[in-house]
Amino acid sequence: MNKLLALIAFVFIVGFLGILGWKVQEPDLIAVIALTLVLVAFDFARSARDKKD
Repeated sequence: MNKLLALIAFVFIVGFLGILGWKVQEPDLIAVIALTLVLVAFDFARSARDKKD
């Protein structure tokens, strides 16, 4: 269940930042958005892995 909610949150943040980048189209903002999405994707992938105790 947590993975599903994390995936939904990831989709929403990609959508929100995608709309922001599409409408504003400033190179600096697009760079920050890209970095943010990379960090969010990395965190999602890391936290979505099964934990072995």
